[in-house]
Amino acid sequence: MNRINYYGTLGPACASFETLLEMFKVGMTGIRLNLSHVDLKDSGEWLDNYNKAATMAGMEPELLIDLEGPELRIGNLKNSIGFKSGEFAILGKKGIPVPSCIISTAEVGEKILLSDGLIEFYVKENQGDSLLCEVVHGGLLQSKKNIAIPRDNMNPTLTHRDYVNIKAAINYGVTGVMLPFVRGKEDLITLKEALLKENGQGIKIYAKLENILGVKKLTEIIDYCDEIVIARGDLGNSMPLWELPRIQKNISEICRSKGKHFMVVTQMLNSMIENPVPTRAEVLDIYNAVLDGAASVMLTGETAQGKYPIAAMEYLIKTAEEALKRIN
Repeated sequence: MNRINYYGTLGPACASFETLLEMFKVGMTGIRLNLSHVDLKDSGEWLDNYNKAATMAGMEPELLIDLEGPELRIGNLKNSIGFKSGEFAILGKKGIPVPSCIISTAEVGEKILLSDGLIEFYVKENQGDSLLCEVVHGGLLQSKKNIAIPRDNMNPTLTHRDYVNIKAAINYGVTGVMLPFVRGKEDLITLKEALLKENGQGIKIYAKLENILGVKKLTEIIDYCDEIVIARGDLGNSMPLWELPRIQKNISEICRSKGKHFMVVTQMLNSMIENPVPTRAEVLDIYNAVLDGAASVMLTGETAQGKYPIAAMEYLIKTAEEALKRIN
């Protein structure tokens, strides 16, 4: 392995031309746009800055869009809500807006995870149109954060917004599409057909493993995508967290044995959202991901919302390059 791809996530913290140019200068090769929060048509200024920065840096701009897919999210909140452990919260018509399938399927005693599992509720009572929950792990909840009951859900592969964004993908220079919560080859076939309909046959498909069903179907999924994404946020929500390292290693081994590229993402430098220097554990995580054979590594909130997007990208790249030295 001579090189790997380094991706950031486009957001308010890094959307200026100057910041994106500096991120390219330290070695960034591409950017991800999370379409759970914004549409392509609403991102024109950000994408113009990105393309101009790429041109100035002499780079071919890679643009990955991350679809909504089967992922579930809460609705809009007037203000962020802070929860403390031991308090009670209401989800549904009488409280926090959530998808109806959460209310209809949740059972007493189940846990509900919000905001990449940072907030955990315990269902005390299903009131028909709302859920009364006890707060197990508190935190600050913001609009449009993801919500999950840790079991396989069978929502449609693509939402209406996904189809709209796929239709626009070619015009915006999209080079890759990331599909969340892939559950089997059928999800990827659906995405492929949607891309072909819009003349997007040259756009790469990235299959995000974010639940146990996707992990179990990995050997079939591999043949229907260009790259596997080990998306550790929601994947970690679907199992006891101490099992996640083993699962990541297993996925890496299977991808290597099949000659399939894979990406590692989520909280790689999470502390740098607030701090100028990462933890020792974080740089070791990056180093080990590359030693395991990752073809790509990606930052999310660190560049989209963090205080130090350029420094975070530099730490990601320099740490990964040290691992490449050992490999080569």
